[in-house]
Amino acid sequence: MTEFVLASASPRRKELLEKMGLQFSIVVSEADESAVSRDIPVNLYVQELALLKASATAKMLLRNKKALIIAADTIVTLDGEILGKPDGEDGAKKMLSSLSGRTHEVYTGYCVMRISDGKTVCNSIKTEVKFKTLTERKIRSYIESGEPMDKAGAYGIQGLGSMLIEKINGDYFNVVGLPVSALADTLEKEFDIEIM
Repeated sequence: MTEFVLASASPRRKELLEKMGLQFSIVVSEADESAVSRDIPVNLYVQELALLKASATAKMLLRNKKALIIAADTIVTLDGEILGKPDGEDGAKKMLSSLSGRTHEVYTGYCVMRISDGKTVCNSIKTEVKFKTLTERKIRSYIESGEPMDKAGAYGIQGLGSMLIEKINGDYFNVVGLPVSALADTLEKEFDIEIM
C-alpha cells in the first residue's frame, strides 16, 4: 500500500492534504533553496523548488519503497518580481502597499515522486489575485494582527487577508499553498491512485 509523505512543514498544506482524505506522514526536507537559479521563468522556478524538496526528502526515505512524496512551493510575483516573506513590519507594509489596488500572480509548483521506481511528475499552477485599494489604516491593522509575517507576499488568503482581496482568477487552493484539483488529477492519471 502506498505511504504518502508530505515534504513540507506548512500547516496549510497539511490541512489541504487531510481534506483530500489522504493519510500521510510529514518529512521536512533540508533542501537548500538557494541552489535553484531565479534566472528561469517563474513557473519553472517553483517546479524546480518543489523537485529539490522532493529529491532531498527521497534521499532520507530511500529504503521505504512504498513512499510517494508530495512536495510543493508557492511564490507571489508582482511585475515579475518575487515577493517572499516580509522581513519585519516595514517589509510587510511595503509589500501590502505595492499590492494595493493591483493584480498579482501566485504560482505553486508541486512534485509527486515515487520511491519504488523514481517516477516523478512536476507541474505548476498560476492564479491571479486582485487586491482592493487599501488604506494606510487597513494595512496597519492587518500587520498588527501578525498574520502577514510568515506568508509570501505578506498575506494569507485563508485568514484575515481574505478581506483585502477583490477577486481571484484561478484556483483558490493554489493561493493557500497547494492546488488540490491539479494534484488529484496527477495522482489519478499518472500514479493510478483514486482520490475519491
